[in-house]
This record gives sequence, C-alpha cells and structure tokens, in this order.
Amino acid sequence: MKYDLIIIGGGPAGYLAAERASKGGLKTLLIEERYLGGVCLNEGCIPTKTLLYSAKILEGAKHGFKYGVEVKDITLNHKKVLERKDKVIKTLVTGIKSKLRKSGAEILSGHGEILGRSSKGYIVAVGDKEFATDRLLIATGSSPFIPLIEGVKEALERGFVLTNREILEIESVPASMIVIGGGIVGLEIASYFSSAGSKVTVIEMLDHIGGSMDREISNILLEIYKKKGVEFELSARVTKIDEGKVVYEKDGKFFEKEAEKVLLSVGRRPNITGFGLENIGVELEKGCVKTDDRMKTNVQEVYAAGDINGKLMLAHTAYREAEVAVWNILGRKVKVNYNSIPSVVYTNPEVAWVGESEESIKGKGLEYEVIKLPMLYSGRFVAENEEFDGLCKILIDKRKRTILGCHMIGNYASEIIYGVGIMIEMQLRVEDIKDIVFPHPTVSEIIREVIFEL
Repeated sequence: MKYDLIIIGGGPAGYLAAERASKGGLKTLLIEERYLGGVCLNEGCIPTKTLLYSAKILEGAKHGFKYGVEVKDITLNHKKVLERKDKVIKTLVTGIKSKLRKSGAEILSGHGEILGRSSKGYIVAVGDKEFATDRLLIATGSSPFIPLIEGVKEALERGFVLTNREILEIESVPASMIVIGGGIVGLEIASYFSSAGSKVTVIEMLDHIGGSMDREISNILLEIYKKKGVEFELSARVTKIDEGKVVYEKDGKFFEKEAEKVLLSVGRRPNITGFGLENIGVELEKGCVKTDDRMKTNVQEVYAAGDINGKLMLAHTAYREAEVAVWNILGRKVKVNYNSIPSVVYTNPEVAWVGESEESIKGKGLEYEVIKLPMLYSGRFVAENEEFDGLCKILIDKRKRTILGCHMIGNYASEIIYGVGIMIEMQLRVEDIKDIVFPHPTVSEIIREVIFEL
C-alpha cells in the first residue's frame, strides 16, 4: 500500500504530525510500537503532573490554616494517586485516538523499520508487511540515559535503581530516596516524593540545580526545597551503586548515602537504532538525527521531529517541530524558533523561563539590561500565596528594546510564560507591550509591572 507520509513513532511529534498531515490532505500512516502518546503522556509529562497536583493539594491542606481553613489528620494515599494517574492517561490516550480517527490518519501497532528506497518510494516494514511512501517523518523519541556507573546495571535489574518509567509505578512511598540528577525530571520527582513523606537527597554533578535554569531563580528554588527538607549534594559525582547505598565523590572525598530507592535521572538519548535509518543514509550528529530548522534531514523528503533530533527535548517542542515538518511538506516554508519556546519545572512553586538567561547571553555581544520584581507586585499572587514571594526577571535588548528572556518562580508561572514567548517570537518592543491590557487581578500582570519599570 502506498502513502503520502509514513510516520514512525506515536509520541507528541508523531501523533500531532499525523493529525495535521491527514487534515492537510495527505494519506498518512502512523506506526507506533508501544503506546500512543509516547513517553510524555504515558511515562513523563502527564503522569508526573498528576502526582504533583496531588502533592500540591496535600501541601495546601497542611498550610490551610494560613488561609482560614483548618484541616486535621491529612494523609496522602499513594495507591489512590496512582489509580487517578492511570485514569488520566487512559482518558487522554482515548482522546488522541479519537482525534486521529476523526482526521482520517491510519494507525498501525508494531515496530516500523525502513528497508530502503525503491521506484515506489521509501519502503517501511512492520512485521511481515511492507508499505511504500513518498515521505518519512522519524519521531522515535528517546530513552533514559544509563551512565557507566559501577553497579548501576545490577541495581536496575533488582529494582533498587529506577528510571522515570518505573518510579511512577512503585506501589508505596519509600522512606528514603536518592535522586541522581538535579534537572527538571529529577526535581519534579523529588518534589512529589518529598511531599509524600520520603526523605529525599538530590545528587547533582553541576554546582547548581535546574540545568539551564537562570542561576538566581535556581538558587531561590534550591533554598525553598532545603527548607522543605530535601537535601542537596551539588558538584558531586556518583561513582558506585551498591546494595542499599550510593557512593559519590565531592571535593576529592568519597561519601556513602543509604536509601530505600534511587531514581536515575541524568538525561535522555535519542532512539536511533533498530529503525533502519542507515538503510537510507540518514545523517547523525552526536547520536541525534541531524535536521535543519525546517526539520529536514540530509535525505530528500525525510524529516525528523521530537527528541530524536536532540535539539530541545520537550513535548511542546516536539509539537512545534512536527507542525513545521508537515507545513513544509505541504509547501509552507516555516521554521522553528527555539528561542521563543518556554521551559517549565512543575515544582511547588513552579519555575518557568523562555529565551536567553544571563548565563546564556554572555559572549553573544548583546547589550542588555535586567529588570526584576517580586511576584508580590501582582495582587492575585498576594491573595493566593502565603508561602513564597516569587520573582519575575526580564532581560531587555538595550538597542532593539525587545525582550531577550524572561525567568519566573511562583505559582501560575507555567500558565503565563507562553505570553512572553509570543512577545519574543513577534519581537514586540517595550512600547508595544506597555499598550497591552492584562486582565486584573491576574498573576500575568507581573509582566506588565516589570516592563513598566523601564
């Protein structure tokens, strides 16, 4: 059977591309080996947010007396939390299937492998069946990176060490947990299990948490979670995992830390093997499929979107890359602007940012100024927050008078940051932003307050 487009991988990039392409008039086949929705829906974004919301309700109840609400005997039922998590996933997967059926895209369960190219087009095999297509979109996602740490393989096999996949399935809250890696996933998992009752220690190789997060914001978040009881070992390298303990090096000395469970969260690697990419000569770069800003690979009519290209491993980035790939297939010459794509950490409080940070902007020859205000400048924030002051920090290009970056810590940050992404994408000047009417009272007004400091 011949298709206009075959997509390998049914995660955010794959299923959205299938929907958009089919609606655009392309005969589309989506091949998924495990489950629709990919890591994000089944093992990442959605499950963790479900758990974190339960933890947020728990913390809110514990501090309810500050808001005039007194609650006694508060407990978190982890089993019920997991049941709700599974229900949420099932609901959303059903929704994706419905949207794909409505769009007209075909879905095939199985492992897709590219065999090569013939006069019929690219040939893709699924089991003993073969399909031809004029175009390919590779969206095979990524898997947890397993570092070469002594004992890690054995610890994974016996269930002492877990990845993000397994940690969301454990039936009880461990008394103690070590999180190896203080990036976004590590911090979110640490946040939930700390709230749920675990004694959590985060071990991070860098001298800060949050990866590319603005350092000032990162330090604020660090201090907040220290007060919540989470321990941090920064500039520390795990050297060995033994029975019930982790050995790490810090400042030239070795330390041991015992725990009931260990989460390994030190990044992800694109799934590039076993899909026949070499059979058509797809170029790789540092273990990722190399693409341009239109999602094109070096092979004619072959595109790649999502984690597979390693550019920015976020579900909403995958969505945008998928759309850009499809739009280019349909003749629209659009590109991805990664600088306007936001990042969010769903801790409590939330952290969100978009564009440049003071660290990333160094060496780029840009003259900029920094304006920042506490989130307390938002009436809505003050009305709803007794725990944290929060901060909003904006970097302005002195010459162009446009926003270079925005960094926020405080609840609702995740719902606000996209607006600044639009401002960056549209290159709105400070004067343009001052003319925007923000609804009152909303936390989004903090953007306006900061801009009017100029």
